Amino acid sequence: MRRLTGYVQHFAWGSTEAIPRILGRTPDGLPWAEYWLGTHPNGPTTLSDGVTLDQFIQDHPESIGEASRAEFGSRLPFLLKLLAASGPLSLQAHPSREQAEAGYARESLLGIDPTDPTRSYKDDWPKPEAIVALTPFEGLLGFRDPHLTAGLFEGLGIAKELASVIGPLRDRRAEPALQEVFLDVLSINKRRHLVDLVVSAAVNHLDTPGSLGEFARTAVELDEHFPGDPGILAALLLNRFSLRPGESVTLQAGVMHAYLRGACVEVMANSDNVMRGGLTSKHIDVDGLLQVVTFTPAEPQVLVPEGSDGVYVFPTGYREFELWLVSPTDGRTIELPRTDSGRIALVTSGEFRLQSGDDQFLGSGDAVYLAADEHVTLTGQGQLFLAASGA
Repeated sequence: MRRLTGYVQHFAWGSTEAIPRILGRTPDGLPWAEYWLGTHPNGPTTLSDGVTLDQFIQDHPESIGEASRAEFGSRLPFLLKLLAASGPLSLQAHPSREQAEAGYARESLLGIDPTDPTRSYKDDWPKPEAIVALTPFEGLLGFRDPHLTAGLFEGLGIAKELASVIGPLRDRRAEPALQEVFLDVLSINKRRHLVDLVVSAAVNHLDTPGSLGEFARTAVELDEHFPGDPGILAALLLNRFSLRPGESVTLQAGVMHAYLRGACVEVMANSDNVMRGGLTSKHIDVDGLLQVVTFTPAEPQVLVPEGSDGVYVFPTGYREFELWLVSPTDGRTIELPRTDSGRIALVTSGEFRLQSGDDQFLGSGDAVYLAADEHVTLTGQGQLFLAASGA
């Protein structure tokens, strides 16, 4: 059992207070967007002696576990994060394993430096992910049924002006319609007045009940952060979802999404591959995005953890990661789930005593690395998230 210090990512959309509050740090006025715990080179986690977790695992590959090593090699296959958004993240999707391997090889062959901000593939791994809300959480996820989306645009009272854009949503089969309109609106720079038209119409429906009001509020909210961005129209093709603390959603390869606000725990495959289409000052790769996006309409599925007696697992179903919530209510001692995998434990509230070969007292924001063969018991109250390989 080894203490970990994660890596802070200061992205513009981050919250100035949420992550510092969890970590017990004093806010410094900077946006703390993400706190990484893992071995990805873009955000190295360190042990108490200053050695990176990646180096420790290279020196002690047995700590990963035989099953994980057999499938993923001597590399931690998951990345655990805190994420806190005060504004929208970019409109994005992630590649499959095959797409990531091909994209990474292609950009490497072209001689694009791994640190180049115009590079889309930072590594050759896929990036399925799951989030668990720590606060009320809002986001956009997956394409809405195109007929419903057409009806919402029409409900704003500007169907005639938008006929050339939204017409395919009514006239084509779902997937071709979404693909055509998605590409059209992301290439709308010569007709940017249409974005302003939609937002101006949406202002008149902010208090409208139901899905139309939510649709209008989404348009106005995005425009407040990214005025006139074509990505606003693309984002309006997606479902909006809300999570209460403890609820979760998962994202497989190719699913369009954009988180809007809130704090969460996020676990994913050990990758930093992001294909962006808008709502960002970072590199936008529309062509690359279209190669990975799935245009099948699908509503977000909100998940709750399964289990009892203070130990709950989230039904994520990915080979790269698995996630538990340990939250005892009576102060009794609990054995942490054991898998044939190295694990990372992160406390998000309360205080715990972890016992193995030695004792560790963990408060909110503290994290430890546990080897695959390490038996650990826990006593205390609060919330502790435990990530491991799902292999």
